[in-house]
Amino acid sequence: MTLEQAALARAGFVWGGFALFLGLELLAPYRPSTVPKASRWITNISLTVLNGAVLNLLFTGAILATTAYVTREQQGLLYLWGLPGWARMVVAVVFLDFMLYVWHLLNHEMPLLWRFHRVHHSDIDMDVSTATRFHLGELAISAGIKLALVYLLGVRFVELLVFETLLVLSAQLQHSSVRVPWALERVWWLLFVPPSMHRIHHSVIIRERNTNYGTIFSLWDRILGTLRTDVDQARIRIGMGAYRDPARLRLAHLLALPFTRPVR
Repeated sequence: MTLEQAALARAGFVWGGFALFLGLELLAPYRPSTVPKASRWITNISLTVLNGAVLNLLFTGAILATTAYVTREQQGLLYLWGLPGWARMVVAVVFLDFMLYVWHLLNHEMPLLWRFHRVHHSDIDMDVSTATRFHLGELAISAGIKLALVYLLGVRFVELLVFETLLVLSAQLQHSSVRVPWALERVWWLLFVPPSMHRIHHSVIIRERNTNYGTIFSLWDRILGTLRTDVDQARIRIGMGAYRDPARLRLAHLLALPFTRPVR
């Protein structure tokens, strides 16, 4: 696959998911917005487009070259283990998701990383646009780590594409303001991350925010003791206590946020 095709494929998953979950939010919204949706969407989508352009320029070529190299040279742990194709796919997706869990937890626990990650948590409402509301600095560091993991494991392009697709759709689902039947959420919660689980993670209350770090699988939170379920969904207030003024959460403010006074 060429660089252009890879960029188009990723953009297709991102914007296709946007359209899908936006439609579901309009048809069956979980809760009304507390601030005007249009202004938030302008900010979040502008940040998404900016990040996509820069990351594509800096990292897409390197990631494609690395997947091609490890495939050609049969380099990496997955080749050493001699796994069949389906098992390689499962191990690659599960391991990359676990490393994402660790990375997410570190973004909350390490002050330097939290400076960047608070851009994501500063959103006053949570919907599908929140899924890609990240600071470029956080995404650039994450892309560098992903590049190293691809090389270490020997992840082939198709395995990375499947993981990225599941990641994007999972993040968009769990951030979306979609009314999901509770019976379905309870079943989904056994293995995956439903909106109600991630809504707790976006609570303004710090002890609630510092839980539920999973993206695709909820297993890591269960195993490592960071799962929280005992929160009244109706009373969850989204965002951060220090950032409640929408006028100070526009694009320029978000880009500068990591370099301002650190707050929890």
